[in-house]
Amino acid sequence: MPASRPLPEIGAKCHELRITDSRRLWRIVYHLDAEAVVILEVFDKETRSIPGHIVETCKQRLQRYREDKDRID
Repeated sequence: MPASRPLPEIGAKCHELRITDSRRLWRIVYHLDAEAVVILEVFDKETRSIPGHIVETCKQRLQRYREDKDRID
């Protein structure tokens, strides 16, 4: 069963889903919104912590999603 944990360092309602297949440890960083599940990044994890560039990319994508959503609403 995949495990998920919150990622408050990226933003509210952001989580990391951990999936292991036969060869790799996959991570899916996502944001839960009332209307959508926003996939911020998918990567294979090689270290214990999330690399800084992944965190920054996720923050930027989350910000862009929020801006676009505000523009539409």
